[in-house]
Order: sequence, then structure tokens, then C-alpha cells
Amino acid sequence: MTATLVTDDGVPIDAVHLPAPEESDPEELSPPEPPAGRRDLAIVLAHGFTQSWQRPMVWSIAKRFSRSAGVVTFDFRGHGRSGGLSTLGDKEINDLDVAVRYARELGYAKVVTAGFSMGASVVLRQAALRRGVDAVISVSGPGRWYYRETEPMRRVHFAAERRLGRAFTKHVLHTRISPEGWPTPEPLPPAEAAAMISPTPLLIIHGDKDVYFPPEHGKQLYDAAREPKELWLLPGFGHAERHTDDALTDRIARWAATAVAAQPAP
Repeated sequence: MTATLVTDDGVPIDAVHLPAPEESDPEELSPPEPPAGRRDLAIVLAHGFTQSWQRPMVWSIAKRFSRSAGVVTFDFRGHGRSGGLSTLGDKEINDLDVAVRYARELGYAKVVTAGFSMGASVVLRQAALRRGVDAVISVSGPGRWYYRETEPMRRVHFAAERRLGRAFTKHVLHTRISPEGWPTPEPLPPAEAAAMISPTPLLIIHGDKDVYFPPEHGKQLYDAAREPKELWLLPGFGHAERHTDDALTDRIARWAATAVAAQPAP
């Protein structure tokens, strides 16, 4: 079911809800999900820069999550069919916030946010500054802003800072970036946000083959965070949605169900 949500700052956000299946199929999930109750849990999936919920790699993860939980996913501003312009993770906190509220309106008692790359920095800041979620999952997220030490990140900076880069990103990658480029003043840094999330459970996932953000970024987030926290530093794992397979998606879903099952009912 698709919906158009409107953020607090007036941006229309294209979203979709995938309800959890009514009954468990013992052959689909192994091991079976913890006894949190399928209808009690929603995972709000926040994509990476230049992605969209309609892109196959994002949609595949959303559908896989929906085998064990309800799913709300959406396009960040400036992406896909959402309005507005991308601010590279700054005002996107409003986009995630309205998606979290939508999951609550759908009747989910527990809401977990799972963000990839840019989305990872957004789920950290939303949990730190807006609260309202029951667990947070950061996949391939930066530990700090304005990182330029890898070639892929230098390309991202070119896309954000140069008119030619923004034109390429708009016409080829279908992502509309604000001409203001990187936000000023600097938003709350991801590691500082991670430090503010406790007592909400936090899972940090990072790969040792990430070509955008080396493993030190995942370690920086984990070291800054307070308990309860967990770090999965995955051998051979690359970056974000592109390298998230079904096995990892199922493992993330099990972690989410376990994290919320350990919490008291609202």
C-alpha cells in the first residue's frame, strides 16, 4: 500500500507499507523469530543516497524484512517520487520522522529503524533528537561528516558541491540535490548522535570491504555509543544495500525482533 506523507517542513514523501504475513511459515524463517508477535513490529527502512524504495536492491530488502515484520519504506526528499531537494542527510531527519509516525498510525506497537549509508546517519540522528523508536540499526554509516579519503566519497562531494555534479546526479541518478550543497551549520555528527541513543538498543553493521567508509567509521560509531549496543564487523562485506544479501537481511530482522521482545510493552 503506497501513501504520500507530508513532513513537518511541508515536503511530500512517497512511502509504501508492506504488512507482515498473517501466519509464519516454518520453512521461510530459520531459526523462527522470537516471540515478539509479527503484528507488533514494524521495520522502517531508510535507503542510501541516490537510492529509492523502488530500486531492486532496496525493494528486495524490504520484501525480505516483510517475511518477519511489517515494513514501511520511503523515498527521501529529492529521491524518486518524493518532493523537495536532498540535503545529504540533514533535513532528511524529517522524512524518517514522518515515516516512523506513519508506522505508529498503522498500529505497530514497536518500531525499529534500519538505515543504509546516508540513511544510517539519518536513523542515528532521528533516534537521538526525535526519539520515538524502539531500536536502531545502522548499516555502512559514516562516523563523521565530510569524509573525502576514498574515491567514491570524492565523487559524492563532486555531486554535492559542483553544478555539473548536481546536474549529472539529477538526470542520470534521478536524485535532486539542494544547490546549497553540504548543510551549514554542520548537523549533529553521527558519532555524537550514537552517543545519545541509549537506552534504545543500537546495532552497528559495517563491512571490512566498504569502499566508501572504511571499518574505522563503524568502530567510531560503536565506541561513541552507550549500552545497549552491538557491532557486527563483517568480513568481506562491502557497502550498504548493494551487498546486503538475504542471509544478512534475515539476521538483521531476527536482531530487531529480539531487541524489541526484551522491552516492556507500552
